[in-house]
Amino acid sequence: MNETVVTLQGWLGADVTLREAGEVPVASFRVACTPRRYQRRSDSWVDGDSQWYTVTAWRALADNCARSLRRGDPVVVHGRLSAQTWTNSAGIEVTSFEVDAAFVGHDLNRGVAQFTRTARPAPEDAAGPGTDAAPGPETAPGAAEPGAERDGGEGAGEGAGKGAGNPARRSGRAA
Repeated sequence: MNETVVTLQGWLGADVTLREAGEVPVASFRVACTPRRYQRRSDSWVDGDSQWYTVTAWRALADNCARSLRRGDPVVVHGRLSAQTWTNSAGIEVTSFEVDAAFVGHDLNRGVAQFTRTARPAPEDAAGPGTDAAPGPETAPGAAEPGAERDGGEGAGEGAGKGAGNPARRSGRAA
């Protein structure tokens, strides 16, 4: 199947709207992408015309978008692009662009974010009926965050942990 996959970098035009299609949550929001171009003649940056995209997210991504995104937030969206052509009430043919999102996140070039992992419900049949399953590493109290061991943990000195052979780490530069 030939599908056009795009990654957008832009700003949320309004708060996310959340609805249900059947029993499935669906989030919808608009993203404005405004290209900037450097003009040598005037030695300045000039904004181009804003391009607006309607983004749709489904299921858990829809819930997380509704809980995380607010009007004016810088976002990055990755998904399938589709164009819809229709005639408006004035008789003018209009084309709108929609993105069925696979991934959505804040644009960390524009600010910082705090990530909170969402809890997944444990499958009932995984541990068998009537048994109490021990919490996994994601939900266990005091469990280390995934990837915390990458840098050798707290207090690890030079040469400890993975990545110690990385020249960027030895020189003090950020990797």
